[in-house]
Amino acid sequence: MEQSRALRELQQNRSVDVVWSMTSNEREAQLRPIRFPLDKGLLGWRLALVKKQARQPLAAVDDLQDLTQLRAGQGHDWPDTQILSENGLPVVTSASYPSLFRMLEAGRFEYFPRSLLEIWEEADQPQNSALQVDPNLLLLYPTAFYFFVAPDNQTLAEELQQGLEKARADGSFDQLFLNYHGEALKRARLSERHLIELRNPLLPKATPLQRKELWLSREQLLKP
Repeated sequence: MEQSRALRELQQNRSVDVVWSMTSNEREAQLRPIRFPLDKGLLGWRLALVKKQARQPLAAVDDLQDLTQLRAGQGHDWPDTQILSENGLPVVTSASYPSLFRMLEAGRFEYFPRSLLEIWEEADQPQNSALQVDPNLLLLYPTAFYFFVAPDNQTLAEELQQGLEKARADGSFDQLFLNYHGEALKRARLSERHLIELRNPLLPKATPLQRKELWLSREQLLKP
């Protein structure tokens, strides 16, 4: 189901009880967020899919101004699309997630920013054999990936919050996270990449950034 449709179904209390998605001011105004970052903030750590070719355009990127000369690909209803645009980056969009890979291959845009938690599985798909993970660039903006429930579903929201907090307290959440994503973190070689930070004007003020135990720190992730 398309992301925007799933969010509408949830808001209208129809066929969906819970959705997991990147947060934004708009989504938190329409739905009830469970403010526990399932991604530990890593959805905002972005690598890029690019075409396999001798001359890599991102290799010459030193700063944000350089990046404005290239086009990024994103989903039309993703918050990331607006974040990139607000930072002055040209974005080509599609309503079809699978089409973005074909559009990149066809040269409709030069790079496809993806979370380091997503990009390796996508790059390893046989149908994406003409693409590769760029080894140079790391984009970073603060964001969070939450469970969302319907605005009036306080009971489910409280149950999810309590369950996540218990899993964090007993260590099982962190263990499960590393079991699933530890290899992706190793493959990303973050300390070897050129970091460009972006603003996120969509980040809600209620984001629990002060709860350091919920996030992976920059010091942890950029440690050689």
